[in-house]
Amino acid sequence: MRLIAVLLLALAQPALAAGKFTLKSADLKPGGTLPEKSVFNGFGCSGGNESPQLSWTNPPPGTKSFVVTVYDPDAPTGSGWWHWVVYNVPANVHQLPHGAGGGTGLPEGAVQAKTDFGSPGYGGACPPPGKPHRYIFTVHALKVEKLDVPADASAAFIGFMTHASQLGAAKLTVTYGRSK
Repeated sequence: MRLIAVLLLALAQPALAAGKFTLKSADLKPGGTLPEKSVFNGFGCSGGNESPQLSWTNPPPGTKSFVVTVYDPDAPTGSGWWHWVVYNVPANVHQLPHGAGGGTGLPEGAVQAKTDFGSPGYGGACPPPGKPHRYIFTVHALKVEKLDVPADASAAFIGFMTHASQLGAAKLTVTYGRSK
């Protein structure tokens, strides 16, 4: 019986060594507040509109690409608000630098999709005054090298295609609110 337990542990060791798929940021603290440098500049907000630095570790085996999204499920639209969508991030890339949402610093082959602001690129938080909103940063590990989507695909369509090919996801959630 002990031999079986030792063999099972030995077989499980590579899976344990791989660890959990995790998303981290030098600019964001899980459960913390989005910094002003990452808040939208417009609609009554005056932030820097700079995407935060993001890095991830331990993607699932078989990962061939990544999709990075920022979503506000609390937006008063009835269906949330897409703040950033980057797809076709190569599997050998495990970070996006601060400010990549402005177009510089994106890895070769990565594409920024149109967000709910109506154009590609990062659009920071700018909720209406009141209760703070949640901003969910997610890195999706995919089993395909590229999403087969048209150049003008909506965030919702990219989300559909992402979930159809997803092996796993790592998330980091922050909040942001304003009083006026």
